[in-house]
Amino acid sequence: MGLGVDASDLEDGGGIKTDKLVVNLGPHHPSTHGVFRMVIQLDGETIEHLEPVMGYLHRNHEQIGERNTYLHNMPFTDRLDYIASMSNNWGYAMAVEGLLAKGARYQPPTYRAEVIRVLMAELTRIVNHFWAIGFLLNDLGAFFTPALYAIAEREKVLDFFEATAGSRMMCNYMRFGGVSKDLPDRIRGVANLLNDRVRDFNTMDYLTELINERLPRAIDDLDNFLSDSEIIRTRTIGVGYLPPELAINASAAGPLLRASGVPYDVRRADPYGIYPELDFDIAVRPNGDIYDRYLLRLDEMRESIRILKQILPRLEATKGEPILAGSKLHTPRVPLGESYGRVENPKGELGYYVVSAGDPKGTQNPWRYHVRAPSFINLTALGEMCKGHKVADVVAILGSIDIVLGETDR
Repeated sequence: MGLGVDASDLEDGGGIKTDKLVVNLGPHHPSTHGVFRMVIQLDGETIEHLEPVMGYLHRNHEQIGERNTYLHNMPFTDRLDYIASMSNNWGYAMAVEGLLAKGARYQPPTYRAEVIRVLMAELTRIVNHFWAIGFLLNDLGAFFTPALYAIAEREKVLDFFEATAGSRMMCNYMRFGGVSKDLPDRIRGVANLLNDRVRDFNTMDYLTELINERLPRAIDDLDNFLSDSEIIRTRTIGVGYLPPELAINASAAGPLLRASGVPYDVRRADPYGIYPELDFDIAVRPNGDIYDRYLLRLDEMRESIRILKQILPRLEATKGEPILAGSKLHTPRVPLGESYGRVENPKGELGYYVVSAGDPKGTQNPWRYHVRAPSFINLTALGEMCKGHKVADVVAILGSIDIVLGETDR
């Protein structure tokens, strides 16, 4: 046909001759989950080398954190992993509470506050994993139908967050020594139009149905619809393999680490809140591929339901107790020192390193403020996970890590 292809070249079994190319995926490609760029060296469609490139968002979170007072930083933590703002709040609150504990007047959070914190953190974990699974399927090519199934149940949790904290995503809810508000007696909607039906539920009844019926049913539905799908299994089993040694050496955290067979979870390794008195298992999967990361998130959601079922009677038993320890100082004087607060966020270990210095009477803003963000750390192993795979697999592998750029380019 005169196209420059000599069929005799294929007789030695070497395949079609291909050129090596260097291509950019991102920083504005929708599959990169934000302003994120991958520089990929290809031999045909096969990846020989991949390098993640961050730094397009210019969030300046840590520099802003050193300008703000301690309390003013709380709503800024919402914007790190904006899918998991409640958990972000908790990690930062723990870091500052570690500094306040060096003072004589410090009072630890009340028991009811700790119960509410676990309630919010585990609901956040479920919200995050719904989102992660929905958009992993989006990245695999199932455009938006699975994501809508996941988002539908996520909305029920966000209704509760909105009724309690006043916001659906940027909750700004935790405080040093407790939480900003107690749970409302009722969850009420607002009529914006003349024919709107106004929601009005008893909060505990709503939570009980959500935790015992709606969320478990939604998790089972995702499992039934997706786990045995021939297309999903073909695209994910054995793809994006991360061996346990590399996961540990790359400081991987969260589902990425545990799906490689490493049973590390901050809630057990360095317990905080009331987790030591709760009965739950650390979800682990052995194969280290995309499919196991997906299954592990289903496992974690079921363990979160198990935790939440233990939280419900504690909420009833502590009703009416204080939610904030000590005085309600808006700008507390923080003793000199340094502190590291860490929590097991849905995406992995989130840590805040805070240093107070400069004022012997107590500082009003951090001298140094640093965030150890799991999305940033988990991208370390992306290049090795993608070697030998095709371009279409890169999108799925990145989706299985579950990053958010707000905390990557913090």
